[in-house]
Amino acid sequence: MNNFDFLKENMPIFLPLIILELILMLTAVRHVLTHKNYRFGNRALWLVVVIVIQIIGPVIYFVFGKADD
Repeated sequence: MNNFDFLKENMPIFLPLIILELILMLTAVRHVLTHKNYRFGNRALWLVVVIVIQIIGPVIYFVFGKADD
């Protein structure tokens, strides 16, 4: 079995995860860009965390970075 067959066979599992990751990342990026107050760090730091660290980065932002408005 080559990599393409593996991907094709498991697409029903991967596709919802990819969509969930994109929605979570876009929501976190939108929030970082529209708000000015963060508990730790600055806007650039949180953008890097949210975009580079897949799935976990947006969760870390919403738990630790998002200031209470």
